[in-house]
Amino acid sequence: MIGRIDEVVFDCADPAALAGFWAQVLGGAVTVRSDNWAFIDPPGWTRVAFQKVPEAKQGKNRLHIDIEVSELTEATMRALDLGATKVGNIQHDSAGSFQVLLDPEGNEWCVVHAA
Repeated sequence: MIGRIDEVVFDCADPAALAGFWAQVLGGAVTVRSDNWAFIDPPGWTRVAFQKVPEAKQGKNRLHIDIEVSELTEATMRALDLGATKVGNIQHDSAGSFQVLLDPEGNEWCVVHAA
């Protein structure tokens, strides 16, 4: 083992705004260190940070977060109300069901419900 995860960092255009979105999804208070850096500490999980970068997101994320929920349709609707965008329809497989979403800056993530 080399170490442990300290934080997960999203590159973004507006760290404070994106931290606010994710705080509503995961919980935790927004801490803004500067115009270039904000973070949240979701209960029971590692820090999620947001770093300002000059370039826009291009292409699909190579890494995304899956958020376990008790009710997929309700969680999807709540995420949409917060500013998420739905991608396609709910998918079902032997592990359960999931809905792909985009955060306000276009980062892919999923709400998931185990089988």
